[in-house]
Amino acid sequence: MQLAFVLYKYFPFGGLQRDFMRIAKVCQARGHAIRVYTLIWEGDIPEGFEVLVAPVKALSNHRRNEKFTAWVEADLAKRPVDRVVGFNKMPGLDVYYAADPCFEDKAQTLRNPLYRFSSRYRHFAAYEKAVFSPAVNTQILMISEVQQPLFTKHYKTPLDRFHLLPPGIAPDRRAPANAAEVRAEFRAEFALADDDLLLVQIGSGFITKGVDRSIRAVAGLPAELRKRTRLMVIGQDDPGSFQRLARSLAVDDRVTFMKGRSDVPRFLLGADLLIHPAYNENTGTVLLEALVAGLPVLVTDVCGYAHYISEADCGLVVPTPFKQEQLDQMLADMLNNSALRKEWQANALRFADQADLYSLPEHAADVILGEGA
Repeated sequence: MQLAFVLYKYFPFGGLQRDFMRIAKVCQARGHAIRVYTLIWEGDIPEGFEVLVAPVKALSNHRRNEKFTAWVEADLAKRPVDRVVGFNKMPGLDVYYAADPCFEDKAQTLRNPLYRFSSRYRHFAAYEKAVFSPAVNTQILMISEVQQPLFTKHYKTPLDRFHLLPPGIAPDRRAPANAAEVRAEFRAEFALADDDLLLVQIGSGFITKGVDRSIRAVAGLPAELRKRTRLMVIGQDDPGSFQRLARSLAVDDRVTFMKGRSDVPRFLLGADLLIHPAYNENTGTVLLEALVAGLPVLVTDVCGYAHYISEADCGLVVPTPFKQEQLDQMLADMLNNSALRKEWQANALRFADQADLYSLPEHAADVILGEGA
């Protein structure tokens, strides 16, 4: 079959983008041709992929999206395909990968009522309806159990169109046999002493991920503990306002920002704790990447994958409603208890051996290709 994959932006370090790439490669490995439509492509193009970058520009995102959709539809009319698979909500999809939460629910619960009179709202509401309306037959690949009831509430989407996928953690995130050696080399490279404590926060979109909360939690540590603690934040975003926050709290010497990078597994092995106090998060793949690496996790319960941290007993989950002082205390408790961190590490690695945290791409390809449900 000829497959078309559509996404607004590809770059190597985004969670949605990594899922797209792994799913597309599984489909290709099963003998199918891959064509990709996008607005932006950063990074290498896999052998055999046909990548088309749309030559469209606009002053607003929603107008740009509309022009992109029209450009894709025009090309598909000239060169039809067997399946159209979207990683962003838009009309004309045979299969949609639901990486984003329900827009309509957020618009009704988190926004001023006047927002629903804006052109931006009308655009994104229409594009979401084009996927979830009962009038279409788009198959929906769900990665978060908590979002499905919201879509059915707002759109009355038939349940048989939803396909809940297991997580899809890449095998290279698992702790290797020489994990201790990798950790020692990493800590030597970054001049971390044996009693230094390294926190990592990984993910693009620093505002949503709660990087401000992490910086405040570091600042809230007891003085002696704070002196031994470093926070490394890795992701594709502008760190400026967060660097200013760190300076205002006198912890700028404790906090380092890095762009997205390909050696994240080294950081997961070299760190002492992953902190992820997100404001909202459909899933949170990095939580499971930390889990399979044996790294304890501190996370807010709004993340779709936070329940895995509780089930594996490999860290702590901050409850809703969020309180900064509660996060601060949890962080201090976790950093002060090395024996408990070792126990969490063992629990995580045991859970990683037993649970299916890896087969998302294969299950997604089954649905796309009509080989399974």
